[in-house]
Amino acid sequence: MEKLIIIDFGSQYTHLICRRIRELKVKAEIVPWYNADVVLSRDVKGVILSGGPMSVYDENAPKINEDLIQELRINHIPVLGICYGHQLLAHLLGGKVSRGEKKEYGPAELEIISYGRLLRGLNSVEKVWMSHGDRVEILPEGFTVLAKTVNCPIAAYESVDGLIFGVQFHPEVKHTPHGLNILKNFLDICGFKYEWNLEDIISNIIWRIREKVGENRVLMAASGGVDSTTAAFLIHKAIGDRLHLVFMNTGLLREGEDEWVLGMLKSLGFKNIHYVNASKRFLTALRGVSDPEEKRKIFSKIYAEVLEETATELEKQYGEFKFLAQGTIYPDRVESGATSKAADKIKSHHNVIMPRLSKLEILEPLADFYKDEVREIARLLGIPKDVWGRHPFPGPGLLVRILGEITEEKLRIARRAHTIVEEEIKKSGLYDELWQIFPVILDSKAVGVKGDARSYEYIIAIRAVKSEDAMTAEFAKLPWELLERIANRLVNEIEGVGRVVYDITHKPPATIEYE
Repeated sequence: MEKLIIIDFGSQYTHLICRRIRELKVKAEIVPWYNADVVLSRDVKGVILSGGPMSVYDENAPKINEDLIQELRINHIPVLGICYGHQLLAHLLGGKVSRGEKKEYGPAELEIISYGRLLRGLNSVEKVWMSHGDRVEILPEGFTVLAKTVNCPIAAYESVDGLIFGVQFHPEVKHTPHGLNILKNFLDICGFKYEWNLEDIISNIIWRIREKVGENRVLMAASGGVDSTTAAFLIHKAIGDRLHLVFMNTGLLREGEDEWVLGMLKSLGFKNIHYVNASKRFLTALRGVSDPEEKRKIFSKIYAEVLEETATELEKQYGEFKFLAQGTIYPDRVESGATSKAADKIKSHHNVIMPRLSKLEILEPLADFYKDEVREIARLLGIPKDVWGRHPFPGPGLLVRILGEITEEKLRIARRAHTIVEEEIKKSGLYDELWQIFPVILDSKAVGVKGDARSYEYIIAIRAVKSEDAMTAEFAKLPWELLERIANRLVNEIEGVGRVVYDITHKPPATIEYE
């Protein structure tokens, strides 16, 4: 299928560019700048160069070869540079980039000088979102200026041959109201047919799974989350009961989570569901450990050991497994080793680390899709909304929502707190508007007064965010009345809780989860 390639130079918006292109029904993929040569494959019809945090004249700035740009031109493959990509194209092709007299971060007014092919259909003055400290001072030969802002005399350009384009602003963000029109213009220039359709893609996914697996068996760890459940559902449709699911109780689940997940998997028609209660093993290993990274390492190690032991027992009964299935989605795959040299080290942390199971072939049917696309696939497959509409829950469970040492008291508080928060947000009717909402048990206590007596009890932080794909997020401006109800219930109904605070930090600079 024809596709567009986004060459990533480290921008926080790279995934957003990819999502916007897919919204326009064009297949888009991200590749790191150091693997940019893949754009010369025959099914690539257009290329976008992303933004990035560095300056093109920095000694270690990420760059691509000028010859690659010229080869794309020879093959009539259009290229659009955004922010850093805009500057890099001008720099590589003989123009001049320098530090701007004034930096531009945030909203700006774009004055169109010439519409060209890229800006057709826009108003003469448009609101755009800027984020840069450098600017293109002089264009390469054979280029014309399309637009400017007060602080940026070359805010958009295109080449005379109509194949190279650049915009200093970010058309992919919502703060550029007509940015999608610009991206659509570029896709029209590339000649895309707009065939990226999830309904048609589902049958192809199932066919590919069937072809790859053949008559072999597949082992998969199921969490009950939308990613693993949807991946398992697709595999089950492809190979039936040769799929074996392992659901592990780590002791770090929410109230009633094990019963809910097992019941849900059975209701979806899965036959081979294997429940493993390893809670004592996890909690014993975590006793006395406070460092978040150490806790994660211990969790990963125990999880790997239990899964491998379970697989060994299952093989005695059912026969050999050839594949290990995972609910990996596109941001997971890209972040595991694509966007920076340093990210290569992360991959082994996310992949299976068992000596024997690591020999199994990995099956990742959702590795090309974003979370919202996975939810739409689940909906189209007929999976109930109470599955695909659930908020994300971290793989290590309450481990990352309890700061400091994991104790029985903190677990008791965390489980009850999650239930209360979820009950109240669903009653408010705001659940579907949020990416996530959850309580975090802080590793500190505060003085309070209960029943005219001094109390010294734990603090709970409430985290609620809105996001499209969790790459960036903004804290949710929840009604004070709702927050008050949540706080009152947490303090009054849970012994050991004395204070509730609300987190009003965006991502970045904060992460969504605390650990």
